[in-house]
Amino acid sequence: MAYYSRLVGCGSYLPEKLLTNDDLAKIVDTSDEWISERTGIKQRYIAAEGQLTSDLAREAALKALDYAGVKASDLDLIVLGTTTPDDTFPATAVKLQAQLGMTGGAAFDLQAVCSGFIYALSVVDSMVRAGQAKTALVIGAETMSRILDWEDRGTCVLFGDGAGAVVVRAENGIGENEPRRNLRRGILSTHIHSDGNYRDILICSGGVSSTGQAGVIKMAGKEVFRHAVNNLTDVVLEALAANNLAAADIDWLVPHQANQRILESTRRKLGLDANKVVLTIDKHANTSAASIPLALDTAVRDGRIQEGDLVLMEAMGGGLTWGAALARW
Repeated sequence: MAYYSRLVGCGSYLPEKLLTNDDLAKIVDTSDEWISERTGIKQRYIAAEGQLTSDLAREAALKALDYAGVKASDLDLIVLGTTTPDDTFPATAVKLQAQLGMTGGAAFDLQAVCSGFIYALSVVDSMVRAGQAKTALVIGAETMSRILDWEDRGTCVLFGDGAGAVVVRAENGIGENEPRRNLRRGILSTHIHSDGNYRDILICSGGVSSTGQAGVIKMAGKEVFRHAVNNLTDVVLEALAANNLAAADIDWLVPHQANQRILESTRRKLGLDANKVVLTIDKHANTSAASIPLALDTAVRDGRIQEGDLVLMEAMGGGLTWGAALARW
């Protein structure tokens, strides 16, 4: 029996605390104009004291389950992409498993920084195709505010907290070589890459083994920008080629919301219409692994993304890691 992954629900959650660029200008040498011009960010949400990554993930998961009409007891897999887990161990996903009342299956975290959601989606899709999972939650959730140096204006202005989730269900599939495979609703293909030679250009300077502390984000901005535009363009073209499609066939590009200049440069290289790109960076900032599912949920709920639309998701993060997923909603 051949299976494929169908996206049947989505949900997202943002903390209550809103931090604007003007608010940031009161605590670090910056301004709304400086941040907006360089990044496209106007505001971000910050988790409250005592509010954990699992709390954000749970709220997003509950909304996704409700959208899909799926009970937590129906789940047999949770994969949570996060850079900011509640504890060193066990995984934040197993904490969520217990909180949701999921009684069987498996739950684990996945760490690929800003590419975490794409990596998690790829793992789940592979497990569905292999017959190892039937109904899964894929989540990206982050409290990036906990690993920021609030005196470094080059990084603290970029990030925010949040969570997004999708429900994936196994469906009986048609053959992989079926010419009209890309017309079915669901995940058509996923593509993930990494290159550890560039790990130092975007890194959190800490760790259990090295320092015993979480550390803070350090970034070589110009280098990250260059690699991001090239790698994201390449992986989008890879996904399109794998499905015999052209950029013009895409209904929506849902990119990782890292920096508006990166998004615009990538869009131009691909020759995509600006109206086909879902942008939420001005409202959410960079929420790492939560970025794509947050943007996806926003566009689904405001009516932009409709049933049958071809949606291409892409991201690059520390590692360097990057990837793309092509799906028909």
